[in-house]
Parts: sequence; structure tokens; C-alpha cells
Amino acid sequence: MVRLLVSTGEVSGDLQGALLIRALLHEARQRGIDLELVALGGQRMQMAGATVLENTEAMGAIGLWEPLPFVASTLLLQARLTRWMESHPLDGVVLVDYMGANVGLGRRIKKQYNKVPIFYYIAPQEWAYSLWEGRTTSLISFTDLILAIFPEEARFYGQRGASVTWVGHPLIDTLGDLPSKEQARLSLDLPVNAPVLLMLPASRRQELRYLLPAMAKAAAILQKRHPFLQVLVPAGQASFEKELEQGLAVEGVKGRVIAAKDADNLKPVLCAAADGALTKSGTANLELALRGVPQVTGYRVSRPTAFLAHHLLRFQVPHISPVNLILEERLVPELLQNELTPQALVDQIEPLMECGSRQRQQILNGYYRLRKALGKPGVTQRAANTILDRVLPVS
Repeated sequence: MVRLLVSTGEVSGDLQGALLIRALLHEARQRGIDLELVALGGQRMQMAGATVLENTEAMGAIGLWEPLPFVASTLLLQARLTRWMESHPLDGVVLVDYMGANVGLGRRIKKQYNKVPIFYYIAPQEWAYSLWEGRTTSLISFTDLILAIFPEEARFYGQRGASVTWVGHPLIDTLGDLPSKEQARLSLDLPVNAPVLLMLPASRRQELRYLLPAMAKAAAILQKRHPFLQVLVPAGQASFEKELEQGLAVEGVKGRVIAAKDADNLKPVLCAAADGALTKSGTANLELALRGVPQVTGYRVSRPTAFLAHHLLRFQVPHISPVNLILEERLVPELLQNELTPQALVDQIEPLMECGSRQRQQILNGYYRLRKALGKPGVTQRAANTILDRVLPVS
């Protein structure tokens, strides 16, 4: 039997981990391998076929102070895991995204179990920001192979001495034929001819606080201008649903919160129905782009975090949206920190939702170029085969 650990956290990591787990189990069956998958992750990974040792969906934050509440629990979790490994030897470890916790876990496992191969899938986007310019990332010290999802990521780590292979972006594997706009709206019980706005403000709890109010206010302004506007808000986690409903109600927005248990399966239909989206920075940007939804991206952290990152750490990033990072241009409008105001969101999204507008067509043309840059289908299968090739003994 082959036993692998897959470790991730937060909603997006749980989703990507689930896709990889399905691919690993499929490829193992094709090879006649008895494969056991244990995981640090969430419900999606469990449903995909892994035994989840600890649920880490809610353990995630961005910033300097924001992750502090999770430090103690993360360290305790890692200590429990390494003790568990003493009686449950592993044949390999796959770290998926979730930079802070996974880097610590990778170092700990490499120190205690040097012969266990460690793979990093969806590595930190260090190639995108200048904080690490001229330095050798610590990932290389404990990772046996980096499975890169972006071409620039592969170049970045390869130039610094890492063993790396580019597999492509896993979202490519989730694409299929979308229903027509009319079909999508009818299935969602929406008026066929009314404009539809998607709002995706949060996959982490801190984002509800910093992003939801501005987006809800923007939606309220838009509904006053366009009384038939339909607002749909997929919940990133079940625990967010009530706060999302309250956030809309406070601003008087007539909208619908999509339950987290339904949101994943409804993504293609929601995207097909939408004319535009207000979204946080993250994987959702790529999902919207690959499904042809014009979007405005925003992000905000606490003022102390923003001040120290800018003035002390000299943190700089050319773009906050993965769409723009990959294309190396400002295709998708971005609003960061103080720029993220309700009126700015309205000013940016309105022309993108207008059928036939120059701004809308420009973004849709850019999406076509983006899709070509993300690789060919079969990403998770390539990643799974690469992992299994490395952990299986040579006969």
C-alpha cells in the first residue's frame, strides 16, 4: 500500500486539493495501486476520497497580524501530525497552496523524515512580488519537486535551483460547455432580460470585514440606477451565509446568497448567467476569466498591515489579480486599499456589464489570451502521475 498526505487550508486550497485527490485515486486505480490518502483539508477533500485528519478550511488569513490567531493551533496541529506519522509511515507528502502553514510543515517533516519526498503543488506566488527579489526561496530547502501551475512560477524556481515541472493550471480541467445565458437564468429562477451581478467578497473571514461593506454599498448604488439588477452572492463557507445576508440587508440590496453547499456545483451556471462580477483577489479571478465574466477585482487588509508592508517591508506587486499577473498587463480593473470605494467599484463595473461596450470586449479578448497561457487540459492527471512516479519504488 502507498500512503500519501495532502495538506492544505482555506476554501480554495480545499477545492484544488479535492481535484488532485480525485486524480491521484483515478491514476492509482489505473495502475492497480492500493493508495491511501490522508489529508489536512476540508469537506471537499473528504468527499473526493481522502481521510481528513484535521479540518483546516477556516484556518487562513492574509496580513501581518491577521494570521496570529491561527499560529498556536497550527503549531499544535503540526506537532500532532508528526507524532501520528511515527505509527503511520508516509510514502510522500503533497503540500497544496496555504503558504505559511505548509512551509512550516514541510520544514518539520523534512527535518524529521528526510527520506519522505515532499511535493509542492500551487506554490506561493513569490515570482509575482518583489519582496523576494534576489533571494533564494526557502521552499527549495525542503521540497523535492515543485509542480508549477504558471510558466513564470516554473522559471522563477528553476532559476534558483529547484527541481520543478510545469503541469499547467488545474482550473483548465474544470471547464466544460456553459449553458446559454437564457438557460442559466431560467435554471436560477431569474428574469431572462434583467442584468445579473455576481459578488464574491470572501473566502477568508477577514475579507468579510474588509471587502463586503464596500461591495454591498456598490451593489446598492447599482440597483438604484438599474432597478431590475439581480445580485447573486455565492458563499465561500457555510459560516459566512448569515453575515453575507446581513451585509446585503444593511445596504438595502435585494440579492440572493447562494449556500456554500451548492456554490461549487453552481459556478458554471452562475458565470453563464452573469453580466459582470465584483470579486476579491484570488483564484476566483481566474475562474471568472476562464468562464468569460468581466470583473472588477478589489482587496483590502488592515491599515497597520498595509502601512508596514509598504513602508517597512517595501512590499511591491505589479498586480493583485492573477489574471493581470499572468498576462503582465492591467486587463482587469483593480482597486486596492483606499481605492476600494463603493463609487469606484460602480464606475469600473458599469461599462463592463454593458453589452457591446469597448471595455467589455477588451476584457473578453484578453481572457482568450489568458486561457492559452494556462496550459492544456489534463493538469491534475499530469500532477498525479508525476507524484506517483516519484513515490513508487522502481521495479
